[in-house]
Amino acid sequence: MELCAVAVVILLFIAVLKQFGILEPISVEDSGDADVELPTIRHQPEGLEQLLARTKFTKTELQSLYRGFKNECPSGLVDEETFTLIYSRFFPQGDASSYAHFLFDAFDADRNGALCFQDFAVGLSVLLRGTEQQKLKWTFDLYDVNKDGYVTKEVTVGNTGGLVGWGHPDGDLPAPCVPQDMLEIMKSIYAMMGHCTEPALGASAPAQHVELFFQKMDRNRDGVVTFEEFLATCQEDKDIMSSMQIFHNVL
Repeated sequence: MELCAVAVVILLFIAVLKQFGILEPISVEDSGDADVELPTIRHQPEGLEQLLARTKFTKTELQSLYRGFKNECPSGLVDEETFTLIYSRFFPQGDASSYAHFLFDAFDADRNGALCFQDFAVGLSVLLRGTEQQKLKWTFDLYDVNKDGYVTKEVTVGNTGGLVGWGHPDGDLPAPCVPQDMLEIMKSIYAMMGHCTEPALGASAPAQHVELFFQKMDRNRDGVVTFEEFLATCQEDKDIMSSMQIFHNVL
């Protein structure tokens, strides 16, 4: 479920972009604007030539993306509150705010709390036109909530009250470094799904799926999943690899 959920949620994210008007169909008329440069708005976007170098989109595709973005986001920025509000419309039966936060964070490359056009363009380029390894790296980074290079389970509190990392290479961890990657992701997915699952799932379902994830991905059984382990396991799974192709013709 956890890997399929990423594919589904990314597709829904693309639907959110269409709701924004960011993913407009590229028509014959669009080619007439081929010489139009990206205009200056409140947030200065990167130049067209720079984005051509950083993405796998054509000039016409970037201009079409930018027109939609500019129309819906005249300030040039989308904050997390706006992103979450629109994303949540696709999950009225649940609470999508936590997962929207993780997804927003995955696109907010410079960690400034706002998404600009280049954030969208670069992220979409990876998801829609990137190599299989680039797409899997993006997915791994989404799971790696605290960005320490590992996907971890959670922490437990020892008898002395000290926080003990569950299988984390650093062992005992101070509070600011508590790893909770996979459990937090799974909780957010179940919260987003709400009551739409049949049969209804119990409170232990997120933790059970975390265990299944680690049984599959934690190849050396050290309690954490590295990108190398994640990549190797995914590349051996035909269903996962075929799912990496579903985004290619979206734009």
